[in-house]
Amino acid sequence: MKKVLLIIAISISVVACNKTADVKEVKTAYVDTSVLMKEYTEAKDLEAKYKAQSEEKGRQLDAEIKRFKEDAANFQSQAQANGQAWAQQKGAELQKREQQLSYAQQALSQQLQQESGAEMDTLVSGVKKFIKAYGKEKGYSYIYGTGDAASVLYAEDKYDITKDIVKALNDKYKSAVKTEEKVEDKKEEKK
Repeated sequence: MKKVLLIIAISISVVACNKTADVKEVKTAYVDTSVLMKEYTEAKDLEAKYKAQSEEKGRQLDAEIKRFKEDAANFQSQAQANGQAWAQQKGAELQKREQQLSYAQQALSQQLQQESGAEMDTLVSGVKKFIKAYGKEKGYSYIYGTGDAASVLYAEDKYDITKDIVKALNDKYKSAVKTEEKVEDKKEEKK
């Protein structure tokens, strides 16, 4: 009986040892998405592009607003001299222009938001695909995201691969930009 129990115990321990040998180590890490987007060159370039567009288109609108303000100031000084009928007509015209300028500001803002939002969505989608491929290549079981929309409440710093991801993304982006520049240079040489 003791021999049977001893054989069973040994069998169980051998099976248990084999199962623990089969268990794969789970490799995890996290990326601070807010840091990633601040340090990723393509995201910076995209932000700069829309900031420049906003300033350029804003200057045109600001010039029209300045003219409107000058006309409104002139209206007040001329209203008494030209009479009430003139003041009512000119006042209605100024109100209409003011409303048009307001609509133009809103339309410009919405247009820039839609355009930048669409490009940003494409960029974020590309970053997610890149992180997925990076995780597969490096053998990660999980890569979590932290930052603005945190899905990890705590993680040790040693699991933070944000810098690695930023470096890899920036390297990929730089090589893509250099390739585009070479193609453009070749096109110009042919002309």
